[in-house]
Amino acid sequence: MFHNHLEGAAPDKRREAQWKAVRSLVAKAARHSQEFRARLALAGLSARAAATPEGFASLPPLHKKELMALQEERGLDWLLTCRPGELRRIYQSPGPLFDPEGARRDYWGWTEAFHAAGFAKGDLAQMTFSYHLTPAGLMLEEPLRELGCAVIPAGPGNTEVQVELMRRLPVTGFVGMASYLKVIGEKVRSLGLDPSKDLSLRKAFVAAERLSPALRAEVEDMFGCTVRQGYGTADVGCIAYECAEAEGMHLSSRALVEICDPQTGCALPAGEVGEVVVTPFAREYPLIRLATGDLSRLNVSSCACGRTSARLEGILGRADDTAKVKGQFIYPAQAAQVAGQFPQIRAWQIVVSNPGGKDKLTVRLAVSGDLDTGAFGTAFQAVLKLRPVVELVGAEGIAPEAKRLVDNREF
Repeated sequence: MFHNHLEGAAPDKRREAQWKAVRSLVAKAARHSQEFRARLALAGLSARAAATPEGFASLPPLHKKELMALQEERGLDWLLTCRPGELRRIYQSPGPLFDPEGARRDYWGWTEAFHAAGFAKGDLAQMTFSYHLTPAGLMLEEPLRELGCAVIPAGPGNTEVQVELMRRLPVTGFVGMASYLKVIGEKVRSLGLDPSKDLSLRKAFVAAERLSPALRAEVEDMFGCTVRQGYGTADVGCIAYECAEAEGMHLSSRALVEICDPQTGCALPAGEVGEVVVTPFAREYPLIRLATGDLSRLNVSSCACGRTSARLEGILGRADDTAKVKGQFIYPAQAAQVAGQFPQIRAWQIVVSNPGGKDKLTVRLAVSGDLDTGAFGTAFQAVLKLRPVVELVGAEGIAPEAKRLVDNREF
């Protein structure tokens, strides 16, 4: 019934197994990770103390911005417990941030998520996440292969080709962003076809953006398929995922997940909103208590599917000044680097909105003199991976105290 026996284990057995994994991870990291040893020293903790629930709770979380700075200043080796050449792969995500992949099977832990979403041996899945530098494509292909599925490495974009693949091949599963699956469905309809009758798609696994109830219902009705979402990051892999009930996302068995006060790093009771803090049990790259910046809360009520883990009740916002747009994190510090290339820019502001349910990225620029907005858009895309709408507002159009990033999306 379940892919991992811990999915249905009694809560005390699940917690016992998780803490066994935490103790092993802490011992390994204390021996070989210079980053973790430095954090232990800063907290005044021994490795033995940090492996207890009380000591672990007092260990300062590692924030993603700190992770980027450490990689830049100290090098990737400082965070690893092995040599870089002993890894399977090293990716690079926007930031820039290196994402090492260890050698063991199902390193990113997504297999139980795909199993819960209904993917099984014999499915043909169309993968629309990128295979270039960023880990998403290969990260999410591996669990499909573990389950015995065949995969079409379609990658992002090329909607006409995506439609042709679905028309000519018996594609039963889709992996990508729900908003893009909607785009594919609209293209199919523009050809005079009915996605639910003329295609074979029956299940979709979506990630990298917030899934609103309206978008889920629209895509499910369009294709006659089920849509289930997963939540994770390029750093740690799977954090949580939906089951057939789709009433929150079950915490993954391959990590210890906490909801913490963003200011203190202390764990909060179930039901309270806080920052998602994750400790994956990956030994080569021990990101112990990684603070994701995402806000959520835990639901500990029972689920009809039989899984006993707590569930995340969606992603409710950001604890810092970043935003995820179309699957990419937007960092104001990177935008500042781009703006610095154009001396005409006196001030700038990023505004994120979602008219009609589709993310829109606008950069407002207060300028003096002429500015080539096309050149700015190209420079912005080269660094932050997304091309913005550029809006010129005049030299005094943005107040000095204005926020650099404004997220006006409604979900």
